[in-house]
Parts: sequence; C-alpha cells; structure tokens
Amino acid sequence: MMRHTLPHAEPGQRIGLLGGSFDPPHAGHVHITRLALQRFHLDRVWWLVSPGNPLKPDGPAAFGRRMEASRAMLADPRVEVSDLEMQFGTRYTAETLAHLRQRYRGVRFVWLMGADNLAGFHRWQDWRSIFQAVPIGVLARPGNVIAAGLSPAARVYADARLSPARARILPLCPAPRWCLVAGPTVKLSSTAIRNRGEWNQ
Repeated sequence: MMRHTLPHAEPGQRIGLLGGSFDPPHAGHVHITRLALQRFHLDRVWWLVSPGNPLKPDGPAAFGRRMEASRAMLADPRVEVSDLEMQFGTRYTAETLAHLRQRYRGVRFVWLMGADNLAGFHRWQDWRSIFQAVPIGVLARPGNVIAAGLSPAARVYADARLSPARARILPLCPAPRWCLVAGPTVKLSSTAIRNRGEWNQ
C-alpha cells in the first residue's frame, strides 16, 4: 500500500536528497547513499522517487512498483523513500527544491547525485537555479569522475567547488557550493539491469 505522508524534518537537520527514477533501485544507490551520509556528515537521506524522467524518452516502470522496490532495497533508519514529487506534482528538480525550501524552512538540504549526472547536468531544466538553491554533493561513479570534473556545470561553478577534505561542512555552506568525493564504486546501473532482463517494465 502506498504511504502518502511527507517526511519529517527539523530545522537545522542536514538532509541529503537523492532523486531519480529508481528503475530499478540497486546496490549502487545504496552505496552512494551510505557514502553521502558519511562524507557529507548528513543526518538523513531522502530517496525522491520521480514519477518520470523528463530527459528519458521512454517511461519508467509503474510508480508504485518502484517505490515498493526502493523501500525493500535497504533498511536504514537514516534513509527514507519518499513520493513527495508525486505529491507536489513537480516534474523538474528545480521545482521540487523550491517546494522543499518553502515547506521545510531551516532544514539544510544537500542535493546528491552521481558523477555521471554532473557530466550532463547542464542539460537539466533550470540547472543554474539548482546550484543557486542548495549545496550539491557529487559522488563518484565508475568511469565518470574525470568527465564530471570537466563538465560544463563544473567549469561554470569552478569557484564554488569545495575540497573533498572539507566535505563534511558542505551542508553548512551557502549555495552555490559543490563537492565531488571519490571512493570505492559499485559498477551497477539501472539501464544495465533492465538490458539484462532482470527488471521488466
């Protein structure tokens, strides 16, 4: 059964936001979530399961199925799987962040993404406003660290880059501020899982 309640957060809490289709969720999502909790000194991470990805031509699997699979993927009291984008009726990350900042005043949000997303971040709707809204934590993904560091978004906001040695203060920094952290990676992707026929839509 779908649970339609917004996550609870107190002012001052440091909360990472990991958005995506989660089509399907996999161990790579779990890995970067735990890495983000540790490296960025977060109190919580919310998985924001998107109703759909505007950059992908084909629709994902049924929303309820992706929510259920995500909730079954990890049992960690610091991580909450949320359908808040469905509740807000937002399609783009910039819109979602605007709603969150309005509703959760005083919460220190950090947008989380894999390095592969930073490489193409300049194609996101209103991507500059995302940089201006909240700090961004970028986590290494197999083979994407160099491309991410040389991406158009990274070049535009080069002066806002935070050293990995100072990653734990990222949630306390005013935007724009971003940090790319490396570490062990898990070579998994939702696309590869679908292509192997292990997740049928």
